[in-house]
Amino acid sequence: MPNLFSYGTLQKEQVQIETFGRILQGEKDILSGYKLNMLEITDPEVLRKSGQKYHPVLEFSGKSDDEVEGVLFEVTETEILQADEYEVDDYKRIETVFKSGNKGFIYVGK
Repeated sequence: MPNLFSYGTLQKEQVQIETFGRILQGEKDILSGYKLNMLEITDPEVLRKSGQKYHPVLEFSGKSDDEVEGVLFEVTETEILQADEYEVDDYKRIETVFKSGNKGFIYVGK
């Protein structure tokens, strides 16, 4: 099963239930070489689900001392597509390796 890294609103149980229909299981992990910026959300459905006007967005820095903490969730192929729907067009999904050595998908700014 694929892994999906969350560093923001997908860690909220309410967002998980509304997006995937269940609470996700995962382990804390760290992504190196990235930092967080904030992105203004205008999609009314995403605003309703998250309750937040600004969402964090990953930005590649290439510096090993830049780290983002989050949770690496186990998801199904179908749930990856549901996550794609939840994330607005300002994000794109890529696969990477985490500090634990595990692989997973992240959403970065376009």
